[in-house]
Amino acid sequence: MKNQRRNIIVLLLVLTVASAFTGRITEEKATEFTVNGLKVILKPSVKEIISARFFIKGGTTNYSKNQEGIESLALAVAVDGGTKKMTRTEFATALERIGTTIGFSTSYDYSEINMSCIKDHWDPSWQLFTDAITQPRFESKEFELIKAQTIAQAKQTESNPDAHLRNRSMETAFANHNYAKIPNGTTQSLEKLTLEGVKSHFNSIVGKQNCFLVVVGMISEADLKERVRLAFVSLPEGKKISAEPRLELKPDATIENRDIATNYIRGIMSAPSLSEQEGVSMMLAMAIMRNRFFVELRTKRGLTYAPNAGYTATIFNNPYALFYATSTDPKQTLKVMIDQINEVKNQGFKEKELTDMKETYLTNYFLDLETNGSQTMSLGLSEVAGSWKLTENFMSKVESASIKDLNNVFKKYSTSINWMYLGKEAAISKDDFKQPQILPGAEKVSPKK
Repeated sequence: MKNQRRNIIVLLLVLTVASAFTGRITEEKATEFTVNGLKVILKPSVKEIISARFFIKGGTTNYSKNQEGIESLALAVAVDGGTKKMTRTEFATALERIGTTIGFSTSYDYSEINMSCIKDHWDPSWQLFTDAITQPRFESKEFELIKAQTIAQAKQTESNPDAHLRNRSMETAFANHNYAKIPNGTTQSLEKLTLEGVKSHFNSIVGKQNCFLVVVGMISEADLKERVRLAFVSLPEGKKISAEPRLELKPDATIENRDIATNYIRGIMSAPSLSEQEGVSMMLAMAIMRNRFFVELRTKRGLTYAPNAGYTATIFNNPYALFYATSTDPKQTLKVMIDQINEVKNQGFKEKELTDMKETYLTNYFLDLETNGSQTMSLGLSEVAGSWKLTENFMSKVESASIKDLNNVFKKYSTSINWMYLGKEAAISKDDFKQPQILPGAEKVSPKK
């Protein structure tokens, strides 16, 4: 009775949040249009904050392995180094005066320049935002300063075991492929970059065929069309980026010896794209695995403080799912992780696990989209994945996912995990990473209730 009451309360919360949010979606549908060859996605909002994001497709496809960090550095100089109209100090002062923020991010499949402002300062904010994209200063003095800051950040990242584990995991699993490149660069790659090379790279990626704009705010379509027409009139056509063929990760284990107090474990496996129904099923499956890891590894055994399992919803060309833990007892921790993975492959998830996860996931999903900034990011990422309209049927895909869907997709991909270990080599062996085979007839076992 207690669990039933809790489920009813959670369901009511989901329905309340979903109803409020989808009610606004009904009134404020996103639309797309093209202005002089540049794709624009607009979603009106009743909020006073306006969010704009200029997406650049390609990510690690846009540069070679020895140019790691070039796109990140190029965007940093564009948004922090001033424009042809203003010096770096003048630009920063103008933003501070009106409370507007302009930033950027880079990833494996895309980069983006973003702006957030209040409605009353939309005019000057838009001008500053578009000038950073179309008229970046790229001055030698500012370039060297920002480059030095970027190298310092890279050194800090390289000394962080978690960041090093992630980068080494990607380099080994995706060797000789685009995801083996580190988007933010390394100390060695960044030191080789020149102002001319960075400026040339920026000019090569910012073009109508490779970019699009997403805006969420209290503005009209006519207003935005005119602003885009004037601001991006000189934007070159550019070129379309061809995605790398999907790579199927191979089962393997890499051990990197390091004398540290805590040992780090990360395993990744291929996964379907979020644009596919299988992708939503994998997302839910890995969210349930995260809960299982927390219970088995932390709550019951105290082997690790922060175990994790997840699905990379922002990775599109070569999506993957991951398993992660840190521990002073890596052998036992890894055994429990693999036992949990194998249990699901043999016996499947429980119906109750899926029911609870759907409620939790949808609640968090709608709450996460409460800000205009989160909505521009969601629409933009969906567009990079294939179409911004993917956001419109995400809820129905979650609701329609069955326990059979989750069990099938998990079995399909979890037999081939690529592991990376960072820590004391004597504490573990490659044999510890081997996965037992699925038991005969296990695929026919009915899901647990």
